[in-house]
Amino acid sequence: MNAIADIRRLPQLPRSQVETRVDKEYGVFWAFMNPKPRACISNDVLRDLRSVIDQLTAENGWVDEEGEPIRVRYGVIASRTPGVFNLGGDLALFRHAIRERDRDALAAYGAACIDVLFPWHRNCDLDMTTLALVQGEALGGGFEGALSATVLVAEESARMGFPEILFNLFPGMGAYSFLSRKIGRRSADRLICSGTVYSARELYDAGVVDVITPDGTGEAAVYSYIKRHAKQSNGLRAYERARNEVEPVTRAEMLNVLEVWVDAAMRLEERDLRMMDRLVRAQVRNGQGDEPTSTTNVLKFQAGGGD
Repeated sequence: MNAIADIRRLPQLPRSQVETRVDKEYGVFWAFMNPKPRACISNDVLRDLRSVIDQLTAENGWVDEEGEPIRVRYGVIASRTPGVFNLGGDLALFRHAIRERDRDALAAYGAACIDVLFPWHRNCDLDMTTLALVQGEALGGGFEGALSATVLVAEESARMGFPEILFNLFPGMGAYSFLSRKIGRRSADRLICSGTVYSARELYDAGVVDVITPDGTGEAAVYSYIKRHAKQSNGLRAYERARNEVEPVTRAEMLNVLEVWVDAAMRLEERDLRMMDRLVRAQVRNGQGDEPTSTTNVLKFQAGGGD
């Protein structure tokens, strides 16, 4: 292909919720989530993340950087919000849709999540490896997003978990699919059904986190991994593809689980929705740069029986 001629014709749509940069030495495409006004996965965030995938796949992994064609070998999802990777699904949307009995809105949101997580889990079906860099809290759908990557890098103070069971639901956009392949059914059950927020060290010991690094060294750890990977990238990427063939996560599987999730969401009661209200307020505080541990405190309160 004539990479330069073709790439220059691709439209670059503006993104308001995700910032990107390309480092050409190792072909690294960074996507930094910067969601406003809440530190969650809104439809706007999903739109921007999907546009990143479309940009990567439109020319088979080639992107234009200031007129220069760059072959992307690594895609990294990270965050610009201090102390937060992402606090999960758009609970305000969930709450409104459930109260209005709008099943279609929940299903459409879940499908948009799958449109991002499924290709990212498959390395966008490119000669590329996907990574997630977690600095701070990754909860619910944010944790699912990190798990969808082939490699999960986390700083020591990072905390991850699935709070959904605390408001009588479960994470329905990939959590079980990704975790069961990575650490087995029994361990996946424990992580999903406990409602516990785990430290990066605990998840590293459990085999969920692939690389753990001191606070403030996340990007350096990503590049250190990439440099090692690049030396054996042909064999390692072939192995990544083989692993996806032996224990595949399919789009059909994810959509079937989504249907179960939507049905369960529509059965939530007012007490469950009040818990969502508390977490929405925590998402707003984190999105405004306030103390990031406030979300964990809300979860501890609920787990202890608060109402």
